[in-house]
Amino acid sequence: MIRAFVGLRIPDEVTRELVAFQAGLPAGRPVPPENLHLTLAFLGEHPEPVIEDAHHALSGIRSARFEVSLHGLDLMGGSRAQALGILAEPNPELAALNGRVRQAARMAGIELGRERYTPHVTLARFARIPGGDDGQRLRDFTARGASLRAGPFLVESFFLIRSWLGQSGAIYDDLAEYALG
Repeated sequence: MIRAFVGLRIPDEVTRELVAFQAGLPAGRPVPPENLHLTLAFLGEHPEPVIEDAHHALSGIRSARFEVSLHGLDLMGGSRAQALGILAEPNPELAALNGRVRQAARMAGIELGRERYTPHVTLARFARIPGGDDGQRLRDFTARGASLRAGPFLVESFFLIRSWLGQSGAIYDDLAEYALG
């Protein structure tokens, strides 16, 4: 079985900006720089032939290159937030690529959830949202981050990425890259 997702890699200069911001996190486990990405679709865990079918379907996606800008922090997951992310600014090209990726996954026989797509880069994860003073520091940090900006950056490709879950977090391995433009 292969656990995989489709996403955008974050360029080095934007990664440096995000890592500098992570340095002030009052709580949570920062996402390592090499794992910072913007998910287009989480495919889940499937047998290798299904992931190969997804690869072939993803290979057929055609899209122009486009820019993405990141702006503002949000606790992801509502009242039971498990992550802190920086949001992608609304972008019709990004939304269209997400739609094409989801369609390719369906063509490969992968059923995806119906949740609303909120493009973001996860900066930190929480076992649970801290309470008390730690919780207040996190809420203050998130409020201060409302004006945080990173990018823009040019999206020239997207990736099929394998996710290995380990004791100290996920390890990502690029399975395929798909050029845009």
